[in-house]
Amino acid sequence: MTFTHKWPEQGWALLQLLLVASFSQQEEQVCRLRGDPEKPQLYKDGDILLGGIFAFHSSWKERTDNYTSKPLPLECTSLNLGVYHLALAMLFAIEEINNSTDLLPGLSLGYKMYDTCGSIARSVRVALALTNGNEAVSVPSEAPCTRPAQVQAIIGETSSSPSVAIATVIGPFHIPLISPFATCACLSDKTKYPSFLRTIPSDYYQSRALAQLVKHFGWTWVGAIRSNDDYGNNGMTTFRETAQQLGICLEYSVAFFRTDPPNKIQKIIEIIKISTSKVIVTFLSSFDIDVLIYNLSKYNLTGYQWVGTEAWIFDSQTAEMDKNHILNGAIGLSIPKAHVSGVREFILDVKSLSLWGNAMFKEFWETLFNCKFKQPSSPTEDLKECTGHEDLSGLQQSFIDMSLMPTVYKGVYAVAHALHIMLGCNETCNYKVQLDPFTILQHIRVIDFRTKEGDEVYFNENGDPPAKYDIINWQPTGNGVVEFVTVGLYDAALPADKQLSLQNKSLVWAPNSKQVPVSVCSEKCPPGTRKVLQKGKPVCCYDCIRCAEGEISNTTDSITCVRCQPEFWSNDRRDACVKKEAEFLSYEEIMGALLTAASLFGTCMTAVVAFIFFRYRKTPIVRANNSELSFLLLFSLTLCFLCSLTFIGRPSEWSCMLRHTAFGITFVLCISCVLGKTMVVLMAFRASLPGSNVMKWFGPTQQRLSVLAFTLIQVVICILWLTISPPFPFKNFKEIKDKIILECALGSTVGFWAVLGYIGLLASFCFILAFLARKLPDNFNEAKFITFSMLIFCAVWITFIPAYVSSPGKFSVAVEIFAILASSFGLLICIFIPKCYLILMKPDRNTKKNMMGKGH
Repeated sequence: MTFTHKWPEQGWALLQLLLVASFSQQEEQVCRLRGDPEKPQLYKDGDILLGGIFAFHSSWKERTDNYTSKPLPLECTSLNLGVYHLALAMLFAIEEINNSTDLLPGLSLGYKMYDTCGSIARSVRVALALTNGNEAVSVPSEAPCTRPAQVQAIIGETSSSPSVAIATVIGPFHIPLISPFATCACLSDKTKYPSFLRTIPSDYYQSRALAQLVKHFGWTWVGAIRSNDDYGNNGMTTFRETAQQLGICLEYSVAFFRTDPPNKIQKIIEIIKISTSKVIVTFLSSFDIDVLIYNLSKYNLTGYQWVGTEAWIFDSQTAEMDKNHILNGAIGLSIPKAHVSGVREFILDVKSLSLWGNAMFKEFWETLFNCKFKQPSSPTEDLKECTGHEDLSGLQQSFIDMSLMPTVYKGVYAVAHALHIMLGCNETCNYKVQLDPFTILQHIRVIDFRTKEGDEVYFNENGDPPAKYDIINWQPTGNGVVEFVTVGLYDAALPADKQLSLQNKSLVWAPNSKQVPVSVCSEKCPPGTRKVLQKGKPVCCYDCIRCAEGEISNTTDSITCVRCQPEFWSNDRRDACVKKEAEFLSYEEIMGALLTAASLFGTCMTAVVAFIFFRYRKTPIVRANNSELSFLLLFSLTLCFLCSLTFIGRPSEWSCMLRHTAFGITFVLCISCVLGKTMVVLMAFRASLPGSNVMKWFGPTQQRLSVLAFTLIQVVICILWLTISPPFPFKNFKEIKDKIILECALGSTVGFWAVLGYIGLLASFCFILAFLARKLPDNFNEAKFITFSMLIFCAVWITFIPAYVSSPGKFSVAVEIFAILASSFGLLICIFIPKCYLILMKPDRNTKKNMMGKGH
């Protein structure tokens, strides 16, 4: 039976696959790299190979992938001469080791160097190429498709983000990766990047050093621009955290990458233009700062103080590109200068390296001399033709930048020393030792040696070298060339207060000024004020509010005002507490002197009246109203005038107790005498009635006893007051804010008002009796004068109460003295002056006949 129809197309495909499989079983398995192989830009064979990963080019041409065909390889652009210097430094170190009889004798080091073009993806590809190789390898069918690493260690990459990617990929294979320029602090994490080491300090220290540098110059309001990669983002994060601790605020913080579209960079320029900060802190790669300066030069944005990192602060190419002098006066951190003898001569003699067949070396030469090697198929256009005999010595300033070459040099030597120990090298090396990247990594971590110039090389537990930085200042010279002047040093190993040392006198600031720029959101608050944050703004933006009365601040930028102690008060500037002036009614001041004079005048006046009464004591007018009570009244009035003096002067314990008790007792004695005289008038009138014997019940003895009884009651009240809660000296801090009022506290308020109340009770009783007796028939009725005197007395003391309560400080004492004097003068004048007038001026009326109302 035959089949006349054709097999389906799928069947033919299956048959072909089975045939290929049957023939393949007889062949060896072939391991191939998927994708296009990566070829090194610089290569030299040796007994031991070292890898090199460098961004010889800083960018690449944009391409559009349609995802229907295989993407084309990256077309690299913008040759970076600085990175090429690093590669030459690696070549120099390898050649020097190969020519040495002390290090790895009998062994030669080779190298494979790849260009990443600044692409992270390409960095990973070349790292894998260094790890596995590009060649197809035949292995037995049962063997896995693996083989030993092609290189024993890798030097590179020069940027943080590619280094993070490479370290992540080769970390599991424990291949040492020693970067001369990747500074991201994230790479110190050995759990993520176990095989990463570096010969440049971590940004963990650089970020803090930058913050301390900014703080040193008093810049608390700054802008920040960073590369949008691991280097910029991690570095700026650490700087922001440290700056916040030091009281520094960021007005803005923006990020970009050199391949970003122009409109994004334009937005950053607009932010700079409208900002108020005059200092810009950068965490930018040299590629990114070049792009930024190129765009800033279009707007001539000069006058800003730039603060930079080691990525560009010592980069001569960046300085040459800055045609508009935007970066003049910049200050920042750089890796300390280190000299490597022989490298200068090596680079100047680079023509002897026999690299003329290398395409990148030709590009390097063309970039140096702005020429073009003759191509068979294309003319050189407007560029001069390269001959290969150009003189490098004339390009020393721009070409021989050796500032970072020691970092590569030390990395190569670190690997060489580790291999030297691992191979047990003496006069010769042990070739039988199986090289293992993991073992090499362990040896590199613990190496400690000195270069031929004496620089010590070692790594800490994080794979980092010691953190030291030179502080560099861009100072323009007369011919317009920028000179990188070292103006200070930062050493993280020193105590915190000694880590930063600067020579301020030699600094040049933007724009070519000797004056330190000012960049603050708010000026410093002087002593006597305090900071009050502006709503919705960072803590560096504030208003300066003057301290309230009684509060001070004696430091600049104080956040609080401190209240003075009770006995002190703030001065006019509110920056110091001064002792309060003690206020009391003294004899030296005018008011005290006048009251003293009035008191003494009243005393003298009373004495004169007493003398007149004593001189005319036998006259009818003196004898008419119990002369004994009159003299006792004059005596009590004298005490009343004199007791006012106890209220004047600095209060003391004795004066406080004396003034109120003396006042209370003397006034009660006085009112008791007046009350006795009033009762005598009333009793005398009643005695003149037929059949009345009232006077025998109120004779002189009874009058004396009544005065004594009334006075004793006041004495008892005063004794109780002094016993229970006596008056005492008191410093009143509340009545007048800026003065201490020295006064007598009442002790017991009840005792004080009991004394006054008793005086008021006797005065009211006396006033009522005198008022009733004012119209009794007599030519000289003393009752009407007593009525008038009591009216004055009561009026004075009724008005005294509100005046006393409302008067501040010493004026309340003056009010009390005035009330004492006014009431005393009222009694003296109203009761005794009319009698003195009759005695002295009208002696003809001072007769018994006239007193009895029987005259004319």
